[in-house]
Amino acid sequence: MALMITDECINCDVCEPECPNDAIYLGEEIYEIDPHKCTECVGHFDEPQCVQICPVACIPVNPQHVESRETLWQKFQRLQAPPAQA
Repeated sequence: MALMITDECINCDVCEPECPNDAIYLGEEIYEIDPHKCTECVGHFDEPQCVQICPVACIPVNPQHVESRETLWQKFQRLQAPPAQA
């Protein structure tokens, strides 16, 4: 399951640097999470770091991107793989 940031976000800037996958970025109005990069910190930490640090608790699971822990682990491994050389 990828996470998402709701419109309750106050743009406090604390979540973006905490993401080990660089999945969090500043969107047009609030921070957003790229579901293709979000592993809920699987492979890095026991709990999602953005959720832990968010002062307004606006980072729930994205219901459009439900993934098992195994799928998140596989995504982590793909993201960590060195780029293929041509």
